[in-house]
Parts: sequence; C-alpha cells; structure tokens
Amino acid sequence: MPNFPMPIVLAFLGALFFNTASLAQNDLAGLSQQANTFLPVEEAYPLNVEVTDDHIRLLWTIADGYYLYQHRFKFALADQQGDIALDISLPPGLAKQDEFFGDVEVYYSFADAQLAPQRAFAQAQLVVTSQGCADAGLCYPPQRQVFDISGTLNTAEQPAAGPADDANLDWAAVLMAMGFALLGGIILNAMPCVFPILSLKVLSFAQGDSQQHHRHAWWYLAGVVTSFLAVAAVLIALQRAGSMMGWGFQLQSTGFVLGLAFLFTAMALSLSGVTHFGAGLMNMGNQLTGGGGSRGSFFTGVLAVVVASPCTAPFMGTALGFALGQPPVIALTVFTALGVGMALPMVLLSYSARVRDLLPKPGAWMETFKQLMAFPLYITVVWLLWVAGRQSGIDTVAAALAGLVFMALALSVYGPSPWRKLIALACVLAAVALATVRGDAGRDVAVIPDGTQPWSEKALEALVAEGTPVFVDVTADWCITCLANERAVLKTDAGLDAFEAAGVVYMIADWTDYDPAIGAFVKSHGRHGIPLYVMYPANGGDPFLLPQLLTRSSLLEALERATL
Repeated sequence: MPNFPMPIVLAFLGALFFNTASLAQNDLAGLSQQANTFLPVEEAYPLNVEVTDDHIRLLWTIADGYYLYQHRFKFALADQQGDIALDISLPPGLAKQDEFFGDVEVYYSFADAQLAPQRAFAQAQLVVTSQGCADAGLCYPPQRQVFDISGTLNTAEQPAAGPADDANLDWAAVLMAMGFALLGGIILNAMPCVFPILSLKVLSFAQGDSQQHHRHAWWYLAGVVTSFLAVAAVLIALQRAGSMMGWGFQLQSTGFVLGLAFLFTAMALSLSGVTHFGAGLMNMGNQLTGGGGSRGSFFTGVLAVVVASPCTAPFMGTALGFALGQPPVIALTVFTALGVGMALPMVLLSYSARVRDLLPKPGAWMETFKQLMAFPLYITVVWLLWVAGRQSGIDTVAAALAGLVFMALALSVYGPSPWRKLIALACVLAAVALATVRGDAGRDVAVIPDGTQPWSEKALEALVAEGTPVFVDVTADWCITCLANERAVLKTDAGLDAFEAAGVVYMIADWTDYDPAIGAFVKSHGRHGIPLYVMYPANGGDPFLLPQLLTRSSLLEALERATL
C-alpha cells in the first residue's frame, strides 16, 4: 500500500484545482458577463431624494434601455405619530402596450415625483416602491427603498436624504442576526453534508490528552471561521459588482463542482487504504499531536465549510439575508457568528471528559471506522457528478469519471521506483486534463414535474393580479436541503395533491445555473441563499415565507392560510 508524501499530494491537488479553478473562473466570468448584460437595479434606476419645507422630490435617473412603470410606484411616509397622508404628483408617461400589464405609461431617461405631506413632521421614514424592466427582456421584482428624512430642513441647509447609514443601524437587529447565525451554525452540524467530516474529527478524540484535544478544537474553529469570512468577502464583492449571487454560489460553477468531486475521491481513497496522505490531511493517526496535527485541524475546519455550502440550516437564511444587506463590517461579523456556531459543538466536545470516556480505547476499530467513513464521501462524489451533469451534460460526467479512474491509478501505482513515479505523473496529468473537459450539451430546460410550472416574474405577476394563490419554490440541484424537502414533502404525491386541492399554483424557480432574475427575486425577499419558499395568498394578500426545513403539516398550514 503506497504512502503518498504530502508534497506530491499537494502538487497533484494544486494542479487539479489550478485547472478546475481556471474553468471555474471562466464559468464565473460567464456568470458575471450574464449579470453585466443587465444592470443591477440600483444602477438601472438610481434615486435621489430632496426635502424642502413644503414637499419631497424624488428623481430617478433611468439608464438607457430601461424604463419604470408609472402605476407601480408606491409611497408611504410615517413618523412616531403614525402614517402621514401624501398628495402625489406624477408627470404623464409614455404610452406603452405591455405584454403583461396591457396599456400602461412608462418613464424613460428620468422620472420625477412630487410628494406633499398633509401635516408637519420633524423626523419621518419614507418608503418608496418602484418596478421597472429592460427593453432587452428582464423585468425586475418591485424594489423597496427606505429613507430617513427631516421635515424641518430644506436642501440649502441639509444634503439630500439617503438610506440610513451606519450611525442609524438597528443594533438590536444586528445582535438578533448574530444570534440567528450562531444557532444556524450549530444546526448546520446536523446536516448530512457535514456529518462525515465531523465524524472523522470526533474520531481524533480517541487519542491524545485533553490539552491536545483543546488545541486541535480551537484550530478547527479558526479554520471554520476563516473559511466563512473568505466566502463572505467573495460574496460581498460579487454582489457589490452587480451579481445576484447568494450562499452556495460557487456550486453554480461546474469547475468548482468537479474540483470537489476529485478532492473527495482522493480523500475517500485515502480512508479506504489505497494510499495515505499523512495524518495532517485528515487529522488522524499517530502524528495527531505533531506540528501537522494543528494544520490538519485547521484544514478540517476549512473542509467542513466547503462541504457545508450546499446546505442551509434553519435561522441561516434570515441571518444571511440581513447580513448581506448591511455594511461589510456588519456582514462579516454575522458570518463570524455563523462560523463560531458551526465550530462550537466541536470545541465543547473537546472539553468534555464524558465524551472521551464514551469513546472506545484506540484499537483496530479505528481503522474499520475510518474505512466505513469513506463511503459517505463516495456517495457525495456521485451526487457532485450528477450536479455537474445537470449543468454541463453527460459528456462532462464521462470525462470526469475517466479522470477519477486515472487519479485512482496514480495513487495506486505510485512508489519509490522511478518508473512508478513516471507512470503516476502521467496519470495525474491525464486526470487533470479530463477534469477540464466540458460537454456541448448542458441542460437547456429544467425538468418540471407534472402539477408544477416554471417560474417567471411576469407569469407570477399575472397570476397574483388574477387573485390566484401561488407557491414559489426557489431550488437548485446542488442544494441538499432543497432536495430533501422536495423528496419528503413538496414533490410527493400527497404534496402535489394538496396543491391541486387548494387551488394553489406551484411554481419552480431553478437556480442550479446562474440566473440574475432569480437572484433578484431571492434578494427582493430579504434572502441571499436557498431554499426559499414564498407563498402568495389569494386575492392579492401580502406574500409570506415558509420555513427552510419543511414538514407536511407546515405546508398544509401555509396552503390553508393562502386560501382563506
């Protein structure tokens, strides 16, 4: 059984991820190009608010090729005493025959609204709702903007009103979001994608003394928190660049998905005994207490976050939706709380003498357990290849499988002989080359089950305007929580029959591949990750969100509420 030295392993994984990262970069570049085809809503319709002694002026500067609907404007002004009535003055718009709304008036280039409050106020909050489309075909969800304004100042004395800044942050809401993130991180440990990695970490508690357990647990926490901060920084940067991406966005890149498949296969082969990567990589073995052990604990934390990315736990969606709408410092603070929550159970276990007493003494059982833990990783690889196939076609899967065979051959034949090393190197190069192959046929159209229909903003608006109750399921093939809810509740015979009996239209917004319109829809509901379940009640009632982990009873309650 060959013992692969860590430098060779790191060189192989580095070469693999260099190539797959290059493809992932190309994939993400394509996504960015798609996103850049349409401007972010803030850039398409920037709004300036001016407050004078007797009125509020709203001026939209509309980008070329974009327009705003006159009839979709809504304005609300309120102070501590309650709502303030407004006299609203809008100029006539350009007549347009709209395929969804019919005969409407729209504004190109600019829109100017005058609001006259019907009573005096000192400080108030103005809520402005608008909706627009691009001539090229994309219609944005309604945009809701909030401004803090002063009724005693005019434009000569005070700069134009703007969105609440850091000084006006609701710190109680920030603390609540951090609490939700902490709880979501703790629950994330119970998700199926994280469990195999945590099992290997708990296994390490069977060896060493308590001080070693404490040190490795804190290194694990450092790896988890650092990884969450890295993901948050990239996500914030992408969103500020105009991309409508959310939690798990990296799995929308076939290159990243295949990179994970190769990494997990290499780990599983090591656990199966085909080769050994050293104790540092998997945080196991007699060298647990050595210098590599701390690095291994840190790496285990990084790996736990990587495999957790397809999952969304309860409370996570609310916390992340709040965080990504805040200044970067606040967003990173909430992500830190999420990482601490995920690592906290492992840190607490490391301090528990009861856990150490419950674990059997080191022996042959550890090798058996280690080999058993390889099989969840093999299953994960199957799922990752399925996702890649759904994204880029069966040819991509076939090439990746051939690449995995070459990688396994490289790990098997490697040895001290120069010829063995040469053969292993050739196999590695073949595996890397095959990992970069992309099929011509991706999935052009998502598979929509009977009893459901694909989501589009215009179709949704039409149904809501008719008073029809609608349930929108934002899902993706790489979202394990989504798949679990579909298999257990939504797409069962009982679930589909319940939708039909209630007269609720079931719409599916498939986000497996990047779609800026779906990203905008997710963001419009205060979320930045999926699953997202939105119920639109009958007769135009306000939409409401369902839990991210569904049960049959919670679905039936939502259907009943939507049809009252």
